[in-house]
Amino acid sequence: MKVGVFTVLLADRPLAEALDYVREAGCEAVEIGTGGYPGDAHCKPKELLGDQVVMDNFRQAIESRGLEISALSCHGNPLHPDEELARKHDELFRDTVRLAAELGVGRVITFSGCPGDSEGSRHPNWVTCPWPPDYLEVLEWQWNEKVAPYWRDAASFARDHGIRVAIELHPGFVAYNTDSFWRLREIGGETIGVNFDPSHLFWQQMDPLVCVRELRDAIFHVHAKDTWVDAQN
Repeated sequence: MKVGVFTVLLADRPLAEALDYVREAGCEAVEIGTGGYPGDAHCKPKELLGDQVVMDNFRQAIESRGLEISALSCHGNPLHPDEELARKHDELFRDTVRLAAELGVGRVITFSGCPGDSEGSRHPNWVTCPWPPDYLEVLEWQWNEKVAPYWRDAASFARDHGIRVAIELHPGFVAYNTDSFWRLREIGGETIGVNFDPSHLFWQQMDPLVCVRELRDAIFHVHAKDTWVDAQN
């Protein structure tokens, strides 16, 4: 196991300064954000893919400090009912996969995404209850019409580039717990795994140790942060 830092937490610093901080903290790895909701302060895939000198300088900045990239992250929503936003997040995912392949990084981290409840939706609709039956109808529509077609293709794209996709199980997206993850993996195959962040499971009153035992080798990458459950709530 190697301990690293997700560099978007240091987005207020230039890349070199952020890397120095990580090295001085005694860490061995960095997870680099490429865009999406957390931003792209330290890595813009199109710029690196379009210029070998920029790519080499980026690689050298990390390797010269004795660090390695544990994963590239593009936390977005490629299933968003806003077609323009969905297109941008899908394009970012594919550019991140290409960049990971060029850098020799084996993992890309992202969210599963969440569609709306119909073709005319404007906002994502996260369905978490089975009754009244309208909700189950929406859920099946989401998975059959949006989730399965997208992730069948996206997983195939990642597989063709030799990249494994670690889905961060997060409330608000279709894959948010172990059951919904397994449904996604049935679609994408073993290219799809988990970025295991127990803080998101605590929200849902889930025991992370039980989840680890269930997910086993489907865990591709791990996050850790200070989290507690407010007993009053």
